[in-house]
Amino acid sequence: EAEVEQLQRLLAGMEKDHRDLLARMESGQAELERLRQAEGERAAQQERSSQLEKEVAGLREKIHHLDDMLKSQQRKVRQMIEQLQNSKSVIQAKDAAIQELKERVSYLEAENLEMHDRIEHLIEKQVSRGGSSARARSKSEYVSR
Repeated sequence: EAEVEQLQRLLAGMEKDHRDLLARMESGQAELERLRQAEGERAAQQERSSQLEKEVAGLREKIHHLDDMLKSQQRKVRQMIEQLQNSKSVIQAKDAAIQELKERVSYLEAENLEMHDRIEHLIEKQVSRGGSSARARSKSEYVSR
């Protein structure tokens, strides 16, 4: 009986060890699964991080390209403004020249009218003095030309 009791105690101890080992194994498996999951999450995070880095690099390249385009457009706008200002200056100079020519034409027309009046006055004087009519006619023809 003592041997049986001892065997039963050994068997009970072995069963207890078996349960302890099973519990430790399950705990180890749970820890391993948690670590695998964490590693998977880390890999997913690394993948997402890599994707984001690529996206950021692409966006930086687009921003650089847009900056270049913006600078180019700004240069073009400045050139257009400069051309407009130059054209405006040319137009103002031509307007001034036109105005000056108009004033000269007005002055010459006034002088021309004054000359016509003088010639007519002289012709009338000659006709009234008894000058020849042929002479008067030739001067009046000269004035009408």
